[in-house]
Amino acid sequence: MAIASGQRLLLVLGRGRRGFGVVLQSRAFAVLVPGVSQVDNTSDFLGKRPHRQHPGILQLPCVRLPEALTNAAQLLLMESSVPNMEMKVQAMTNYLWSRHLPVEPEELQRQAVELKKKLGNADPSQTEEKLHGAVLHALRKTVYHWQKLRYDERLSQVYMAARLDGGFAAVSKAFHEIRTRIPEFQPQTLMDFGSGTGSVTWAAHRTWGRSLHEYVCVDSSAAMLDLAERLLKGGSGSGEPYVPGVFFRQFLPLSPKVQFDVVVSAFSLNELPSKADRTAIIKTLWRKTSHFLILVENGTKVGHRLLMDARDLVLKGKEESPLDPQPAFVFAPCPHELPCPQLTASKPLACSFSQAYHPIPFSWNKKPKEEKFSLMILARGSPKEAHRWPRITQPVLKRPRHVHCHLCCPDGHMQHAVITAHQHGRDLYRCARVSAWGDLYPVFTPSELPPPPAQDSCDG
Repeated sequence: MAIASGQRLLLVLGRGRRGFGVVLQSRAFAVLVPGVSQVDNTSDFLGKRPHRQHPGILQLPCVRLPEALTNAAQLLLMESSVPNMEMKVQAMTNYLWSRHLPVEPEELQRQAVELKKKLGNADPSQTEEKLHGAVLHALRKTVYHWQKLRYDERLSQVYMAARLDGGFAAVSKAFHEIRTRIPEFQPQTLMDFGSGTGSVTWAAHRTWGRSLHEYVCVDSSAAMLDLAERLLKGGSGSGEPYVPGVFFRQFLPLSPKVQFDVVVSAFSLNELPSKADRTAIIKTLWRKTSHFLILVENGTKVGHRLLMDARDLVLKGKEESPLDPQPAFVFAPCPHELPCPQLTASKPLACSFSQAYHPIPFSWNKKPKEEKFSLMILARGSPKEAHRWPRITQPVLKRPRHVHCHLCCPDGHMQHAVITAHQHGRDLYRCARVSAWGDLYPVFTPSELPPPPAQDSCDG
């Protein structure tokens, strides 16, 4: 809901993780306490930084792939024998975006029982064999037919042309948030589950290339691993790889003691055939994580729900192991660990974000594009290490003298905040005008404020 005159929404300008500035209330309190909503910037909230560099800014400029990767992809496409590549790329893009999860056996059985009962009542004279056939026919028409994608050499090339640049943009955004918020973090090892064309490796090398010395790429497709290796070698099967220290595997490392500073699964959970498989993989990936587990999926309701299920599964493990010295917490994008308000709303929405990028200049790719994705970053440690500022979940609407911000707040609720300089102060207003979809909004909510100091009472 919007911040209107009758609301008692409390906003406090944040100063890093500890200090806080001037208490800001809505117009209802501003009337009672004149001037309380005016900020004179004496709280040292911004220091000497301009508003466009406030501490919640996480924007990443339009991403461009490394030149070596672009050249290698173009070379491989020129050598490709796949006919009608542009048409196949469009079909692949549409198919992956609209892909649903496979129906679980229990749900399929439930639907079959209901159909059998309904069809049997409609025509009691049917034989059992005819009724069985009618049920199967109805299920084929109503149940989503999920199929495992088997990437051979040709399909891998189509996937490269369709998803290499967009996948690179999405994971670059995730890495950028970690680097921006924790610049001192310098990972040495990374594992990419469902590595595909290796876009995660390229993005990680651009972000932390000076510290990373080991990249483990895991993919069940031998053809996809071969393609990723050729991309690293400039499009050929020989020569030195552009990124050193990359190892390719078809299976996850077996040793329970082997961990990686960063573990990534990008657009891979949706490719697992059942909930049981997803549960097992997520638990394994978390065991392999020493610092950050990054999960990325399509920015759809299906992708968002997948990530929420993964989040809840990992956080449940924290409850089962209360003595774990490095428990799980949500680093991004959620500012809380409560049920997602986007999913519990009367009309559920996908929590998604967007990153602009320059596509690989194939004949059909000329203009900058936007990659829409859902994101979940889980970390080991204490939630105190994460900002608990609201997350901007939709594009910011800038209007004359006011700004609309849709916020996911630390109390687990969504807020449609209408920010004005008159009600909320110049600093908060200007910070809102320069913020964008996906940024953190540097305010605190009432539940985060320290209790007021006790006042001494006097007798008589």
